Amino acid sequence: MTFEELQQLVESAWDNRELLREEETKSAIFDVVNLLDKGELRVAQPQGEEWIVNQWIKKAVLMYFPITQMKTIEVGPFEFYDKIPLKKNFEQLGVRVVPQGIARHGSYLAKGVIMMPSYVNIGAYVDEGTMVDTWATVGSCAQVGKHVHLSGGVGLGGVLEPVQAAPVIVEDGCFIGSRCIVVEGAHIGKEAVLGANVVITGSTKIIDVSGETPIEYKGYVPPRSVVIPGSYPKAFPAGEYHVPCALIIGKRKASTDLKTSLNDALRDFNIAV
Repeated sequence: MTFEELQQLVESAWDNRELLREEETKSAIFDVVNLLDKGELRVAQPQGEEWIVNQWIKKAVLMYFPITQMKTIEVGPFEFYDKIPLKKNFEQLGVRVVPQGIARHGSYLAKGVIMMPSYVNIGAYVDEGTMVDTWATVGSCAQVGKHVHLSGGVGLGGVLEPVQAAPVIVEDGCFIGSRCIVVEGAHIGKEAVLGANVVITGSTKIIDVSGETPIEYKGYVPPRSVVIPGSYPKAFPAGEYHVPCALIIGKRKASTDLKTSLNDALRDFNIAV
């Protein structure tokens, strides 16, 4: 079945849920999830300088839940009870998974990915050479590029609804520091470095303070930016208080190796983390 035929069946079922009773519809939804698992379909992909969200694929993932049954999953002494099976065959995939690293079927892990005790949800795409470090989470439909380092405790938010919402995107070569949170469809440009505890949401003020005049972004960190947590004053009825923001303090230098540690990148700007 072609992608176009799959899309037509998914869209029809989205508009008329009675079609979920039909075997052809169920088969199409299972096919979409299997193709996501293999990386042959993506919830979002780059097209030139833009990223295109394939809403129909998100619809298929949402409709996958009501047509699957809960069942017990046993992994050695561990037991789970869920609708979605766990990803398997890591040796054949060329993926290193440390015990307690969990990826759900319908997520894609490219060759050379390393999963420490961490979690990757359905619909997510993790490209080659990326490290998902201890207790990091890659939420549903999040898109992670090549040779990214998601440090310990990083949380990339998931998104299924609304279907038109963009997923979190972390492009190639990024270094995301410990305990960072990136949610609400935030987009991190290529080779950016986020210092520990940076929080990026769809509404977070991201202020470039590296020049004479501040430049403000929302939901987007430009390529090669070096970012640390910050705050700015805001007036409330009860008085003025500081609220969180993110500060771009400079650009990753051309001389800096792409595999540099977070501390090395920040040391260029006399910032210790």
